[in-house]
Amino acid sequence: MEKVAIVGVGMTKIEANKVSERFEDMVFEATRKALDDCGMDIKDVGNVITASNDFWDGRTISCMAVGDAQGVREKNASCTEGDGTFGAFYGMTRILSGAYPSTLVTGHSKGSESVSSLITNAVFDPIYERSLGVDMVTGCAMQARAYMEATGATAEDFARVSVKNHKNAMNNPLAQLPMDISVQDVLDSEMIADPLHKLDCSPVSDGACALILADEATAKKLAKKPVWLKGVSFCSDAYFLGDRDLAKSPSLEKAAQKAYAMAGISDPGKDIDVAQVYDAFSYQELMWLEGLGLADYGKAKDHLAAGDFDVSGALPVNTAGGLLSGHPVIAAGLYLMAEAVRQLRGEADNQVEGARTAVVQGVNGVAGQSHCVWVLSSE
Repeated sequence: MEKVAIVGVGMTKIEANKVSERFEDMVFEATRKALDDCGMDIKDVGNVITASNDFWDGRTISCMAVGDAQGVREKNASCTEGDGTFGAFYGMTRILSGAYPSTLVTGHSKGSESVSSLITNAVFDPIYERSLGVDMVTGCAMQARAYMEATGATAEDFARVSVKNHKNAMNNPLAQLPMDISVQDVLDSEMIADPLHKLDCSPVSDGACALILADEATAKKLAKKPVWLKGVSFCSDAYFLGDRDLAKSPSLEKAAQKAYAMAGISDPGKDIDVAQVYDAFSYQELMWLEGLGLADYGKAKDHLAAGDFDVSGALPVNTAGGLLSGHPVIAAGLYLMAEAVRQLRGEADNQVEGARTAVVQGVNGVAGQSHCVWVLSSE
């Protein structure tokens, strides 16, 4: 693949309710920070990609409403529905086409202005499933139970993920829920959908994130250290939950394998220095790490029982607190990419010493229907 880099990142603070800010305000703040981060002017950006969703925004053509805040005037502008990692993929392809030297990608969400259970219920089939009242939480609770049955994972194991990620967030000034909690605190929190307790679930959040991508020539002219896109792939699974083995994620496995092959990674356990995975629920960090080839729950039981709260062992995962500490839907994957960029630049709040290669995962659909996997490198 020709060389494309992330050269600028900008994020708003993730909050439960940005009552004084509109969608446009959040997107403008994130865009301005990304431009300042790499020393570019909006006139130097040739292409704009918006990751948004009409259901979450409560209006049609949601991308158009934030266009002025992104500086789309007299620029090519396109949009994607769903997680921002897929929008970043689209932005990268625009650069690889040779038509644009740089791309701005933004994602935004105001969960505080939505009823998430109604929105995610609408994801399901309108004839057979929607009337059952299932939503993202109950769908993922079924997956969590299936994963427990298949692997022997326990509620305590899930709780350890929550403990670790909320504690990581304590050094992240942009996190919504930095907390020093115990496994028992998680287990004592309200049961939302068996086996998921409240502290196993990510919160309702508001936030926006922006990335600026550039071709090699442009990236090398900028002051900030570029972070190179070494490999990427996305893959989808069946739509109906009943058509999948919820305890497994073959679509993630295939996406990861393709991304690793593109990046020249033969042993991800040794070659990856830090991972940012889509932990909308605590069990997902365990399950997605297995799909990424970075952990094996069966082999991790002993050190989990000994109090090591990272199923992957030595690999740092979700260093800024992950999505359990703040989950602005649609923008979420871009926040994970931005944290990976900061790690590889050596400027993260929970810096991993010597980090050179990172993997980032984004998710669309209920219970991980579709996955986008990125391999990023400082070299």
